[in-house]
Amino acid sequence: MSNRLISGSAVALVTPFHEDGSVDYEALRRLVRFHREAGTDIVLPCGTTGESPTLTNEEEAEIIRVVCEEAGESMMVAAGAGNNDTRHAVELARNAEKAGARAILSVAPYYNKPSQEGYYQHFRRVAESVSIPVIIYNVPGRTGSNVSAQTILRLARDIGNVLAVKEASDNFEQIMTLIDERPENFSVMTGEDGLMLPFMALGGDGVISVAANQAPKVVKGLIDAMKAGNLEEARAINRKYRKLFRLNFIESNPVPVKYALSLMGMVEEVYRLPLVPMAEANKAILRDELQKLGLI
Repeated sequence: MSNRLISGSAVALVTPFHEDGSVDYEALRRLVRFHREAGTDIVLPCGTTGESPTLTNEEEAEIIRVVCEEAGESMMVAAGAGNNDTRHAVELARNAEKAGARAILSVAPYYNKPSQEGYYQHFRRVAESVSIPVIIYNVPGRTGSNVSAQTILRLARDIGNVLAVKEASDNFEQIMTLIDERPENFSVMTGEDGLMLPFMALGGDGVISVAANQAPKVVKGLIDAMKAGNLEEARAINRKYRKLFRLNFIESNPVPVKYALSLMGMVEEVYRLPLVPMAEANKAILRDELQKLGLI
């Protein structure tokens, strides 16, 4: 019987801002309540979908504290706490734990392109700096290089609190290796909404999702259907929402999903540079799909 702590539907939460660029904590609380009511399993603030590169250490700590307060005991809070400077990543991880996070998501160092041994030592140092679970975030399309399955599995076997990976790639050979060769308590989560169905069919544990910002019940429904073996139900959900999953990346994440949330009355359409609003043509395409799905 599985004893994996991290599973199900997790939302990579956006960070709402006021027009002046400050964090909108009232909207943040509204978002967390939205997910609590929808049955989301894990809420993840301060990840890259939350525009973490633009947040100060103090803002991240306060965002995590507010999310934990609003989530209560109903949802796990797993906070983003990654950086391409190992010392800074350690500092963020410790801050997240102090702020109340029950796990952290640590992105693979970007731009530096370390060796596999460099990745191993980076994540080892981060994990040893905290007592809470660590989720490795492998996103080659953003970081420019891949943390191999062998390195992830080595970390999972060697370090007791490395308990999951968010595998945001379409490398199914790597995904299958992770699922088939992992320790019993290690979770493999997808970071690709469009791959939820085949990923779960291979034995994955769930998703850390962008689309869950807009449609948390839908994403949870798909994951739960696959867990229960209800393939036809999952296929129907996937077929209906597949275009939305794709349109959330018509421009750089989180710009499309934040625009959608603004149409839903959840947040203001405000980003921190270098992110800017979507092109009007792309807004029209996304708005049309949201209307077809009844989300606005």
